Amino acid sequence: MSIPGETPNPYGPPQPPQPPLPPQQNAQSQPPPQQSAPPPGSYGQPPQPPQPPPHAAASPHAPAYAQPTMPGLPAVPGPIGPGQPGGPGGQMGGGYGPYAAPAPPPPGGGAGRGKGWLWALGGAVVASAVWAGVVFATGGFGGEPKAELAGYTYTRNLCASTDFKAIEDAGYEQKDSSGSSNPRHSASRDPALDSMTCQIDFEPTGASSSDYSSEWLSTTAGLHRKTNPEPEFEAQYRSYEDQRTSSYTYKVSEVDGLGDEAYVVTQQSTSSSDTGAYVILGVREGWMTYQSTWSEYVSSSSSDDPMTADEATEMLEKSARATLAKMKE
Repeated sequence: MSIPGETPNPYGPPQPPQPPLPPQQNAQSQPPPQQSAPPPGSYGQPPQPPQPPPHAAASPHAPAYAQPTMPGLPAVPGPIGPGQPGGPGGQMGGGYGPYAAPAPPPPGGGAGRGKGWLWALGGAVVASAVWAGVVFATGGFGGEPKAELAGYTYTRNLCASTDFKAIEDAGYEQKDSSGSSNPRHSASRDPALDSMTCQIDFEPTGASSSDYSSEWLSTTAGLHRKTNPEPEFEAQYRSYEDQRTSSYTYKVSEVDGLGDEAYVVTQQSTSSSDTGAYVILGVREGWMTYQSTWSEYVSSSSSDDPMTADEATEMLEKSARATLAKMKE
């Protein structure tokens, strides 16, 4: 059923007639429609644009349909200010999701935050300087740690620096070379390691031709220029404790007052017969390593008595102290 004079509305139920509004009030006083847009041409009015949510039309400075919206972004309420909807300028502002502008700092808070940033920056600079100093000192940034050679220098003839007085005082003398080289020495230089060796054959002083014995002293020295030998030095000598045969075992003892650390290795015979001493003395001072080895064998038919392990250890310690002092000259 329709009212006479009304244009039928094919898109919905019939609406009661409304009096015409003055032209200047239509845009401002007409209530916003529902979410669905009115059909085109209803009551002779042009189609209306989509309206923003109710909270977006809170500004008294602009009509409801003039408020900008961002399709697909939820409207986030925020304070009205310059550059925001409803504020001066009428531009997109901080109330629309990811386009939100940062909130202004609280009154009087800017100076305090500035000082905090200065303190934080100063602490970071100091920490960075300390860290850089540690890295440089330990060879970081592509650098290399400096070798601590404790005053020792390279020599081509270690035998010239080896002290023989302690061996001579124990009753031995250098054996006649008889055409063979005695003593014998060698040396080599390398950016990573300088190596020096010396070996000398001895015999008991005044030994007869019928007595058979073999005594020799071997010394080696190394100047480590790239790698610190400290972490592995003790382990090299402690490893002798795991070496044993049916005839021999080894004892490792620490020596006090010689270099930064020193160890002596003595060979222990498991048999009742004592034919000589075999003793190794190792010394490390800084990145310098030194080792002296005394080896002796005396036949049972010889009239000379072999040196005991304790006597050989004392002799090597005396020789090492004098030799290391010469290596610093």
